[in-house]
Amino acid sequence: MTEDLPGLDLQALQRFLVDASPGLLDGPLTAELIVGGKSNLTYIVSDGARDVVVRRPPLGHVLATAHDMTREHRVMAALADTAVPVPVMYAACTDPEVLGAPFYVMERVAGTPYRSADELNALGPERVRGIADAVTDTLVALHAVDPAGVGLADFGRPDGYLERQVHRWRRQMQASKSRELAGEEELHQRLAAAIPASGGAAIVHGDFRMDNTLIDDTDHVTAVLDWEMATLGDPLSDVALMLVYQALVNVAPHAVSTVSQAIGHPTREEIVQRYSERSGRDVSHLAFHEALAYYKLAAILEGIYFRHQQGQTVGAGFEDIGGSTEPLLAAGLAVIQDYDAAPEG
Repeated sequence: MTEDLPGLDLQALQRFLVDASPGLLDGPLTAELIVGGKSNLTYIVSDGARDVVVRRPPLGHVLATAHDMTREHRVMAALADTAVPVPVMYAACTDPEVLGAPFYVMERVAGTPYRSADELNALGPERVRGIADAVTDTLVALHAVDPAGVGLADFGRPDGYLERQVHRWRRQMQASKSRELAGEEELHQRLAAAIPASGGAAIVHGDFRMDNTLIDDTDHVTAVLDWEMATLGDPLSDVALMLVYQALVNVAPHAVSTVSQAIGHPTREEIVQRYSERSGRDVSHLAFHEALAYYKLAAILEGIYFRHQQGQTVGAGFEDIGGSTEPLLAAGLAVIQDYDAAPEG
C-alpha cells in the first residue's frame, strides 16, 4: 500500500470494505487526494484494477450540520433511478473510529468538471452552449423529482426554509468569524427583513454549479457531485447560487471558476429564461435568493479561511481565500439594494 494520506488510513479502509462491500477492491491499495476541493476531502482509491472515490469531512474545525456524509450518501442513493445522474453508492460508514470521521465510498464516474473558460473555449462556442444548457436542464430535472417518491419525504423541512437559511448562514458566519467584516451585519439585516414566500418544495442540491458536475465527451452530464448541503427547500436557491457562481469572476476571481466567460456560454437572462420555461416555476423573487447566495458563500469562505488560519486545511490554494469574504458581502448588498419584497404569510 502507498503511504497514507491525511485523513485516509488505507489499511483501515480495506478492512472496512471487506465486510461493507465484499469484492469491491482486492489487493494493495493506492490513493491520491483530488486537488481543488476546499471543503470535504475527496480521494481516488485504487487496487490497480478498479478506482473508487472516498469522501470524508475536512480535518479539524467542522461547523455543526456541515459536511454530513450520511446525508450526502443518502440523497445520491435515492436519486439512482431518476433522471438526475449520480454515481453508484458502494458503502457508507458512520463510525468515526475507522477513518477519524464518517465517510462513504462511491463509483468513480468518467467526465470533466469544467472550471475555466479556457477549458471550454477549446471545445468551441456551440459545445459550450450545449454543455451550459445541459447543466441547467439537469437542475430542472432535479427539481422535478418528487421527494416522497424516492424516499426523501423526511429529508428536510420545506416550510420556513428561507427563514432558516438566513438564520443558519448567520450562525455559520458567527461560528467561523475571527475578524470584523464590512457589510456582514447590514446584509444579514436586509435579508432577514425581505424574506419572500417559498416556492414549491423540491430536493435542493445546495451547491450547484458546473464544476460540481461531470461532463463526458458527448457533452452530457454524467454525474452531479458534492451533495453535502442537500435538503428539501426552495428550488430558486439552487438557481441563484448557480448564477452567483458564474458572476463571481467579477467579484473574487482568484477563488472561483471562469466558465461563464467562455465564448458561447449563455447569459444570466438566458439561463433564467430556460430554467423558468422548462421548470414552469416563478422566478420573480430571484434577486433575494442571489443576495442570500452571496452571503452563504461569504460564510463558507470565512469558514475555510478560519480552518486555514488554524493549519487545518489540506491542499494548496488557501492562502488568499480570506480576501474574498468582504467582496462577496458587498456584491450581496448590491443585489438586494433595490429588492423591496416584504415577508409574506
